[in-house]
Amino acid sequence: MTLAIRPLAPDLWPALEDLFGKSGASNGCWCMYWRIGRAYHERPREENRQALRKIVRRGPPPGLLAFDGDLAVGWCQLTPRDALPWLYQTRWFERVDERPVWSISCFYVRRGYRRQQVMSELIAAAVKAAKRAKVPVLEAYPVDTAVPNATRNVFTGTASAFARAGFKEVARRASARPIMRHDLKAA
Repeated sequence: MTLAIRPLAPDLWPALEDLFGKSGASNGCWCMYWRIGRAYHERPREENRQALRKIVRRGPPPGLLAFDGDLAVGWCQLTPRDALPWLYQTRWFERVDERPVWSISCFYVRRGYRRQQVMSELIAAAVKAAKRAKVPVLEAYPVDTAVPNATRNVFTGTASAFARAGFKEVARRASARPIMRHDLKAA
């Protein structure tokens, strides 16, 4: 399978809606969790959808969509860390240092396309996009599935996929939740 990966611009909104479905991907999150925290559960899913749509309209693109032909099969949120204030509220993911970073904070892959390297291709595309934007550091907050009893809710990605893409662990404040970085200046 050859995927085409594109930044989520307003003209691609219908493809994202189709990918996320009526329920809005992960329990109606619409990729708002790292922006507003658990509050996304407390408001209607439609409000989360409209909030993300507003972000897309305002720009710059808040992430990448992977396409198999015309069908959107995967999503990766890619944005400056400062656009994700809930990261600052979660002690596991507090800043490592003051370097300016972008974050890969979540994924969603269409059923039927999971376990087919869609996440890995999105990570590779995110690295390229961040390099083009002259971002010095790209950061992620995956689940280390090799740790016993680690959550299987891997919407933030897996540590092994990030390691294969050249990311290195820079902090670990919870046993199964490393902070991983790709130093794009050194690459």
